[in-house]
Amino acid sequence: MQELKALEAEADPGRVAKMAGYHKADRLYLGVSSQAIEALVAGWRAERDLAGRVALAARLWVTDIHEARIAAAKLLTQARMPDDGEVWRLITLWAGDFDSLAISDSAMIAAQKRLLAEPARLDQLEPWTRDANPWKRRAALTGTLPWAKMNHPKPADLAIRERILAWAADLADDGEWPIQKAIADWLYHLSKRDSDRARAFLDEYGARMKPFARREAARRITT
Repeated sequence: MQELKALEAEADPGRVAKMAGYHKADRLYLGVSSQAIEALVAGWRAERDLAGRVALAARLWVTDIHEARIAAAKLLTQARMPDDGEVWRLITLWAGDFDSLAISDSAMIAAQKRLLAEPARLDQLEPWTRDANPWKRRAALTGTLPWAKMNHPKPADLAIRERILAWAADLADDGEWPIQKAIADWLYHLSKRDSDRARAFLDEYGARMKPFARREAARRITT
């Protein structure tokens, strides 16, 4: 695959050990910088229509190379798409493979755009909060971050926000680091827009969260 060869051409063996230690997932690392991945993806995106980008993303993902999976997710990150059904299907298929923060969060940034385009997809996301894979449970929260970040949510958005906060409440006892970090990040972003609602959540459920997560969630909340 010529795209994989292009990634390999940007490899920096001196970065590999550090990356493997940081990401803590057992796969091949090339040591390619984020900037180089972005530049390559920009070129691949310009050369292809949506169907071509989906096909390339699928091929890159199955290599199980760290940088290839990051690139695959970036290929599908786009606000407006004429027909995004295959993009959504591919992202949900990938979710079973999530095993590290960088890869799962990159994929869910792409998913955020598709959820905003069709909020009914939250029905498919909700079962992820009960999945055996902690990274997939985390993905349910990272994928819905736009609703924590809205400055002027409409009534329908506020209802969605409450639905996701209910997911977070159900996960508050989940001691896995990825979950606690996701709850903390969700509440932190919410506190920038609605500190009262974030404070109310912490008042009710904060005692069930890990201390570090409570602290991170409350960074913007004043007493």
